[in-house]
Amino acid sequence: MKNKSEDLRNHLFATIEALQDKEDPMDIDRAKAVALVADKVIDLAKTEIKFMEITGSMPSSDFIQPEKQKQIGQKS
Repeated sequence: MKNKSEDLRNHLFATIEALQDKEDPMDIDRAKAVALVADKVIDLAKTEIKFMEITGSMPSSDFIQPEKQKQIGQKS
């Protein structure tokens, strides 16, 4: 899969940065459109997670990538 949750995060932060650009700020309507689409993607991810919880199934998409978890007290 091409797009991951990290990609969505990056796009959202890029939108915030573009809105704050004093010389050439992003159009507000465009930023709202980005936020609306992001909300839908997030809703879909929540639905997929809930489905996996209920059914006990493995993920069927690569959108949400589990990070390697550090054990408590373990130094990086």
